[in-house]
Parts: sequence; C-alpha cells; structure tokens
Amino acid sequence: MGNGKLKEIAKGGVLAALYVALTMLITPLAYGPFQIRISEMFNHMIDFNKRYIWALTLGCFISNLQSPLGPIDMIVGTLGTLVSGLMIYAINKNVHSIKMKLLVSTLIPSFIGMLPVAVELYYLQHVPFWATYASTVVGELISLLIGAFLVLALSKRMDLTK
Repeated sequence: MGNGKLKEIAKGGVLAALYVALTMLITPLAYGPFQIRISEMFNHMIDFNKRYIWALTLGCFISNLQSPLGPIDMIVGTLGTLVSGLMIYAINKNVHSIKMKLLVSTLIPSFIGMLPVAVELYYLQHVPFWATYASTVVGELISLLIGAFLVLALSKRMDLTK
C-alpha cells in the first residue's frame, strides 16, 4: 500500500474517531426524538473530499453501537448517513461555490437523512412521526449550521481537499 493511500485512510480514520468522540461527549443529546448530534457537522467535509463519506459512515456506525435503539440503529442510522453522504457528493460534484456546497451538505442530511431516523423512532419508540421528523430536522440543522460556519472559516485558512 502506497504512502498516499495510507494518508487517505489515516485522515478518514481521524474524522471517524472525531465523530465518535463528539457523539460520546454529548451522548444524552445524540439519540432520541430530539437530538443534536453535533458530530453531524462533519458532513461538510464531504464537500472537500469523497473519502469522508466512508469516514462519517464508519463514525456513525460506531456511535450507534451505544444507541438505546440497539442494532437496528446501527443499520438504519448508518444507512441514512451513507445515503446522505453519497447524495451530497453526487450533487456537489457540479457545484463550484463553497457556500452553495455547504448549503447542500446542510439540507441533504437534515431533510433526507432524518427521514429514516424519524421512521425508526416512530416504530421503535412509538412517538408521533411528523413531530419526531420535525424535531430531528431542527436538531440536525442546528448541528450543520454551526458546522457550516466553522468549516467555512477553516477552509479560508487551510486546504481541506487534501
């Protein structure tokens, strides 16, 4: 395995570990009908490199090992993250403005990624679907808007594509 490939894997591993660490740090807020999983802000990294799709998916999977919903969340939540990541990447391949890319990587996880989460909570915790969908979208928007401002500032100081 070449040095470049090793660096790619290491960078993805660091992001996955950061995702897990931030999620564990705020565990009570990271799961349930109203969640603010601040680690979701890392979705914006997909705007800079597709390797972060797999890093976020892995981070989500490991974080969901601790989910009160058990193994189903490891599957459903993780698939939601993977699908959102692939959609962000596919759409943003044709977007050139960093602000528009950040908008895409805010809206997709919030409105698409939270659908399977709301369905899962509806069936497993018997909570109202639309209220749960709305509350998870709001929590996701909070995380991603904070992340968008941080990533935008960071991208002005360093090349996040590498």
